[in-house]
Amino acid sequence: MQPAKIVQQGVLAFLCGLAINVAAAEVVVVVSAKSRITALGADQVANIFLGKTLTYPGGAEAVPLDQPEGAAVRQEFYTKVTHKSSALLKAHWSKLLFTGRGQPPRELTNGDAMKKIIADNPAFIGYMNKSEIDDSVRVVLVP
Repeated sequence: MQPAKIVQQGVLAFLCGLAINVAAAEVVVVVSAKSRITALGADQVANIFLGKTLTYPGGAEAVPLDQPEGAAVRQEFYTKVTHKSSALLKAHWSKLLFTGRGQPPRELTNGDAMKKIIADNPAFIGYMNKSEIDDSVRVVLVP
């Protein structure tokens, strides 16, 4: 192979990797702009979304909302925040459902639906693409 061709392939691979990382950096965790919550740690968010806690720090109710199964933002969120793949997540919820110790988060149709519901209720917490954010919601975590 010619050296110029090797360099071109290396640059192309680097740019593809960079594009993937830029796209993967778009998920943010949000609450209502009316909420008293201003920031959360990744562990706190993971515990809420995995059903390990039902409250925010301070004791207010926390109700997680999910994007549709198969959505790229959902996969990115769970990979970055809970460190669980789709298969591990299904196994986690199957176990909790079977033992009666929890219910998975309510699934919404898209980021717009999530934003609309979260904006109206300070108990709700969700995640969406950064590009969907407006004044009705507050970013509390950028994983």
